[in-house]
Amino acid sequence: MDIDVVNNDAVNNRTKQAPGEAPVRAAHRVGRLALGLAAGLTLTLSGALPASAASTARADASSAHATETWTIRDVQQRICVSPTYGHPGAYFLVPVNGTWSTTLTTGIRNLPPGSTSVGGTPIPPGSNYGNTVNGFVQISIAPLPAGVYTAEIWASDGTVTRTAPATIESREGC
Repeated sequence: MDIDVVNNDAVNNRTKQAPGEAPVRAAHRVGRLALGLAAGLTLTLSGALPASAASTARADASSAHATETWTIRDVQQRICVSPTYGHPGAYFLVPVNGTWSTTLTTGIRNLPPGSTSVGGTPIPPGSNYGNTVNGFVQISIAPLPAGVYTAEIWASDGTVTRTAPATIESREGC
């Protein structure tokens, strides 16, 4: 059954739409909506602000906090992997709280043997006093003997380096 969609001429200044035009427009609308939602979710998860809000927030933070203090929150991060396969693509969070005036570099160290990381996301100058995650560290965990391993997530301002533990458990049944 073919359905032709007719718009009200007074509202849209159009007459009859070509067959198939309405589904294409709907698909475009859905695509734009999905893209907007993905962008909003990405900003929320990364703790980023739109440029206009970010510059205001940085100015407010620098005037409100004369001294710079920051730390990595220990949020008890754990991952469980198969001893046979490891986990080739995972990440840990770098939740920094406080105020910092230089870009923080992030990473992870003391990974189990054979495991690697390409590093973490840089965290631009700013502040965070909530539950926002503002950095990530990518890891690839190699197959490894069953056991519990403790790596260290780190962030550095070039002078001070802060760490938090990250537990990697290797066992069958994960």
